[in-house]
Amino acid sequence: MATSATKIAEEERIEAVAAIEKKAEIFATLIRGSRHFIAFTGAGISTSAGIPDFRGPEGAWTLRAQGRQRTGKTVCTLQAIPTSSHMALVELQKRGLLKYLISQNCDGLHRKSGIASNKISELHGNSNRESCKECGKEYIRDFRAVASYEKTVRDHRTGRKCARCGGVLHDSIVNFGEALPAEPLELARQHARKADLCLVLGSSLTVSPANGIPEIPGRRNGAKLAICNLQSTPLDDLSDVRVFSKTDDLMVRVMDKLDIPISPFVLRRRLAVTSEGEEGKSQLKVSGVDEDGTPATFLQSVRLEGCRRVLRTEPFIFSFRDIRDTLDAGTDFKIELQFMGHYGEPNLEAVYSCRNRETLYLLDYDPKTGEWTTRKESDFAPGGDPESVIDLTEDTVLSNELSDMAV
Repeated sequence: MATSATKIAEEERIEAVAAIEKKAEIFATLIRGSRHFIAFTGAGISTSAGIPDFRGPEGAWTLRAQGRQRTGKTVCTLQAIPTSSHMALVELQKRGLLKYLISQNCDGLHRKSGIASNKISELHGNSNRESCKECGKEYIRDFRAVASYEKTVRDHRTGRKCARCGGVLHDSIVNFGEALPAEPLELARQHARKADLCLVLGSSLTVSPANGIPEIPGRRNGAKLAICNLQSTPLDDLSDVRVFSKTDDLMVRVMDKLDIPISPFVLRRRLAVTSEGEEGKSQLKVSGVDEDGTPATFLQSVRLEGCRRVLRTEPFIFSFRDIRDTLDAGTDFKIELQFMGHYGEPNLEAVYSCRNRETLYLLDYDPKTGEWTTRKESDFAPGGDPESVIDLTEDTVLSNELSDMAV
């Protein structure tokens, strides 16, 4: 907890390169032979992304204990790029080696990096995730979906309503003194009990009850525990492999030993476009979705060529008096998307054909090049081509009548 931080932080240690290299080889061998490998991450995995830790010499709790303000530059979590360690875990999960991930971090970088939503327990929440207490619907936002806590730290209402049932949305952050979410905690414990290998990355392992998760395999015969952190932890005596290094320095070497390349971070967005028409009314809906179908907020505005209106708030729905015949004919619509722009994403045009009625687009943005790569991930209409490429340069002209029909 924050109140347990000392004014003088424990000195950080970094082993010699040769020692880290040797331990990376040992750990790579353990991964190859594991049946149920899990990882447990803390703030140290995100420090190379510019996000401060908590108990290091310049950690948030350390500075608070010293009564100091941070003077160095930090990166907003919305603009932070997942680290080599984040991306290494994604690659290990894709290849079926990493079975489950447990994290204490609230920065949202694991989900942004590409970790599957059903293979992670975010024990302390996610600052980009909020949910409805009435129907359980979750929303991933491209902004900090955190309550103001003006009345009390127990009041998690964000001020927004559920688009499905109208219920009140709550943030997912776990404040000090609050219980961890029951389902993610139980899933974490289940995987810990099954694990024959557990890797701790960048955690001091001092915050309970989360710190009890790695202890489960650490105390079980036949299971192995590896810890990578710059400071000591209460579970060091239980560890089979103990590495004092930055998490990136270890994971880059581990992946090299495994001969698995670490893919660079790509901001992946999924866009669903649907159309429907009935007597006297037709609609075109544009919405962001997460990889599990959860609504995701990442659009700032949507413009439809031929319509005067620019939609700037969700849901992005264009309503028409009656263009049912147009929809049935399979008219192509040119849609201009404006993003939140945390990574400087430029606007993007997508061409949507009404003949498919419901189409999911995969939009990949490379922050290094500033370029989008796009394709149709899935056409829900019978016979659709799931791998067809969106032609963003196609000169599709909508009927001039569309502007007059838009409500």
